[in-house]
Amino acid sequence: MSNTEYSTFLNKNKISTDAANTQLVKTVGARIATAVEAYLRSQKLGSDLKEYKWEFNLVESSEVNAWCMPGGKVVFYTGILPFTQDESGLAAVMGHEIAHAVAKHGNERMSQQLAVQLGATALSVALTNQNPLARNVYMTAYGLGSQVGVLLPFSRTQESEADYMGLIFMAMAGYHPSTAVSFWERMAAKSKGTPPEFLSTHPSDKRRIKNLQKQIKDAEKYFKQS
Repeated sequence: MSNTEYSTFLNKNKISTDAANTQLVKTVGARIATAVEAYLRSQKLGSDLKEYKWEFNLVESSEVNAWCMPGGKVVFYTGILPFTQDESGLAAVMGHEIAHAVAKHGNERMSQQLAVQLGATALSVALTNQNPLARNVYMTAYGLGSQVGVLLPFSRTQESEADYMGLIFMAMAGYHPSTAVSFWERMAAKSKGTPPEFLSTHPSDKRRIKNLQKQIKDAEKYFKQS
């Protein structure tokens, strides 16, 4: 599914003609990927390497975004480059996004959403004999409860996990993990008026930066200056 969706996305979007920044994305991606492969081997997870066919692309878009699909298919949007600013900033984002794939967060989220959908189906069947008004109230409450109580916290946990793993991966690739804090501070300055943390898929900027500052010392143990 990931490979198909990635090919479809590239066919529908404009790949950047900026040779310098495209090469930067590919260079940083390759360094992080090498670090990830070394990390997996160190954790006796070398058998997982067959799942990854790394590919890195930069696409033209004002959207401030980047992502990595399961299997190692990575896209950066040109809109995020003013915030990454340099190679280290780009490495912070690359490490974070690749961490999502390594931790299999896409697989986990799909399983979680499927479980919620099955729960909704079961509830709908159980309420068949209820009057329509009561049935709608119960279904609405279930939808809100599963979103706020299950899916959003689950997603925030994944984001925090990817933050920590991303620090380690960028450190192993030769980028000092402290530069990740600078990147997220720039992002925080941009993202004014975001929803409350409990209604967001991501940790609040303040919480994220605080957690990263605590984790830098751990990540520094993996730092290998090139």
